[in-house]
Amino acid sequence: MKSLYSRVFLVAMAAIIGSSLLGFLVSNLYYHNKLKPYNDAKLTSIALQMQQFAEAQPELASAYFANAAELGYEILLVDDQEEELFFGRAFREKELADDVLSSVLAGGQYHGIAEFPNQPFITGFFDNTLSNTVGVPLQLEGKQYALFIRPDVILQFGELRSFFAMIGLLTVAFSLLCFLLSTRYLVKPVTRLTEATQRIAQGHYALSLNTNRRDEIGQLAAHFTTMSQELERVEQARQEFVANVSHEIQSPLTSIQGFAQALAEKELAAEERTHYAAIIGEESRRLAALTKELLLLSSLDQAADVLQRKPFNLRTQLRQVAQVMEWQLTEKELALKIAVSSSLMLVGDEMLLNQVWTNLLSNAVKYTPAGRAIEIEAQLERGHCVIRVTDTGDGISKERLPFLFDRFYRADRARERGIGGGPSPNNRPDDSVGSGLGLAITQKIVHLHNGTIEAASEPGKGTTFTVTLPQP
Repeated sequence: MKSLYSRVFLVAMAAIIGSSLLGFLVSNLYYHNKLKPYNDAKLTSIALQMQQFAEAQPELASAYFANAAELGYEILLVDDQEEELFFGRAFREKELADDVLSSVLAGGQYHGIAEFPNQPFITGFFDNTLSNTVGVPLQLEGKQYALFIRPDVILQFGELRSFFAMIGLLTVAFSLLCFLLSTRYLVKPVTRLTEATQRIAQGHYALSLNTNRRDEIGQLAAHFTTMSQELERVEQARQEFVANVSHEIQSPLTSIQGFAQALAEKELAAEERTHYAAIIGEESRRLAALTKELLLLSSLDQAADVLQRKPFNLRTQLRQVAQVMEWQLTEKELALKIAVSSSLMLVGDEMLLNQVWTNLLSNAVKYTPAGRAIEIEAQLERGHCVIRVTDTGDGISKERLPFLFDRFYRADRARERGIGGGPSPNNRPDDSVGSGLGLAITQKIVHLHNGTIEAASEPGKGTTFTVTLPQP
């Protein structure tokens, strides 16, 4: 498997090679379309000047052409007998169409540079061939010649070609070296993130990443650190949840096991046998209720897309909840006031929201002393339906309020169930103690409806739960 470092390097090499080829093609296109006609016209002007000087002073023509060759030109004189006379470096190829030679000897001009064929990977400026020249007629001592001339690129630009070639090679070499170092700088934090991912996969969430960078890598490291912290929190919550579930299940199972062993004793009195059987039944029902709440809580974690949203009358639903709990209200002689308009309609999942009101009212009944009152009120406020459930119980201390909606948390620790230790009535848990999941379920349902739930309490005066649900 190729590393990110090698991939970035190969991509950089491909980019350099590709850009070099593209640059060459564009430059060559520019030469063929812009520079080649200009170069042909300039060289033709030089050839005509040579023609005029040689014809004016034929005795100096040979020395003149030799001097011009030393200055950086390749010159060929051809007569009508095709006898050739070179000045300077010879052409690499001397092939020339017959009609070209006869045309120049007859007094015409040859523009081989301008007519050089356009080819993507061949630059005509450096092609040292006879066809890539300009030609003009020349008459010396009564004899007709054809004068062909082109620049001697090696002589004119030999040192510059080496210089520019060295510049190009050194630029590429130093660019690759710098790119290797910069690639390592870029890839190193990604490598650290990969190592951090492996650590998280192994269950190690304490990470130390550089989050001070002000680029995308720094943002990624910051988000990664936040993710690891959240995973650590979730893992701790999961462990606590498993521990709490084990404890909650172990308690009734211990009681059932202890009282079942007591029932097996033959000398047990009939009255105690009946009492122990009743306790076993109650603990079984408690265990079944706990299992039901755990299943509900698990299903709610995946229920965001399956809510059955529809409008329903809130007052009607609250009255139905109150009727279900009427016997508990009557047993504790609690007064219940429902201050909700009969025309107030609520949009949401009717079944799940019914669970919310049931949990809140049950909670209020459980922790309100006998003879006091509970009030439920609801009203529309700025496009939201606000429902408040207020009891007149003993209240909850401020330090316990932030934990009310945690799973398995109970505000009244004095009423937590003990772990059954044997077949004795003293080991029986308090019937009024819940599983500690009711408010967690309530909060989950409210959040699924994009709402909020808050608790406010004052010791000695009671507690108010406020549910705010957005309404279309």
